[in-house]
Amino acid sequence: MPRLEGKTVLITGAARGIGQATAELFVEEGASVVISDINDESGKEIASRLGDHASYQHLDVSSESDWERVGEYISKQFGRLDVLVNNAGITGFFESEGPHDPENLDLDSWHMVHQTNSDGVALGCKYAIRLMKTSKSASIVNISSRSGIVGIPGAAGYAASKAAVRNHTKTVALYCAQQKYPIRCNSIHPGAILTPMWDAMLGEGESRIKAIEAVAADVPLGVMGESRDVAYAALYLASDESKYVTGIELNVDGGILAGSAAAPSQR
Repeated sequence: MPRLEGKTVLITGAARGIGQATAELFVEEGASVVISDINDESGKEIASRLGDHASYQHLDVSSESDWERVGEYISKQFGRLDVLVNNAGITGFFESEGPHDPENLDLDSWHMVHQTNSDGVALGCKYAIRLMKTSKSASIVNISSRSGIVGIPGAAGYAASKAAVRNHTKTVALYCAQQKYPIRCNSIHPGAILTPMWDAMLGEGESRIKAIEAVAADVPLGVMGESRDVAYAALYLASDESKYVTGIELNVDGGILAGSAAAPSQR
C-alpha cells in the first residue's frame, strides 16, 4: 500500500526544487497534495501534471491572511489536514539588497528573510494545528537547513532564521504532545542539495561543473545531494512509519554536519 494513502498534504514553496520533488513523491505515495507557492504559473503547471490528486493554491507564507484563506480551502475541500511540509524559504541574496554579514547587515533585508523563513513557518504551524486536530495521525515537517545548526558568515539572516525553525519545531512538538493532539513535528536540515537556489552561485557551462565539483569536494560522501533525497526524508516523517518520532532534526547533508570533511592522515 502507498505510504501516504488517504492523507491530505499541504506543501509550501512547491513550485520548484525540494518542494516540487516532495509534491511529486507524495502524490506517487497516495496523498492528496495541495501545492502552494507565489509562483502561480509554475505551481499550476505542476498540479495539472500530477493529476487529480494535486491542486494549487497561491500562498505567500509571510501573509497571515493567505494562511487563513488556504486553511479555509483545505477545511472545505478535505475536512482536515494530515501533513504540512513547511518548505518555502529564501536566502535573501536575490530577494533583497543586503548586505547579509553580521557587521554590515541591512535590517530590511534581515526582516525580509525572517518574514518568509521564520514567520512563515510559525504561521504554518499555527494554522496546521487547527486543521490537524481531527486527524488520526498528523505530521508537521519543517524544512530548516544545515545553516540552522552552524553559522554562515555571509548569510546572518538566513542562518538565524533557519535556527529559529529548528527550535520552533521542538516547541511545537512538545506543545502538541502536552495538549494530547495527534500531531508530531520534526525538522529536516538539508545541506549541499543541488536546487535552483544554487543556480546564480554555480553559473553555467564548464564553470558550473567546476563549481559543483568544488562544493562536492567538501562533502564527506563526495557529491551534492538531489531534491529527491530530501523528499524521501520528508516522506518518512510524514508517514505513520515515524509515529513515535517527534521533535527531532534529521540531517540530509552527505555527512557535512558529522564533523570535518577532511580524512585523517594515515602516516
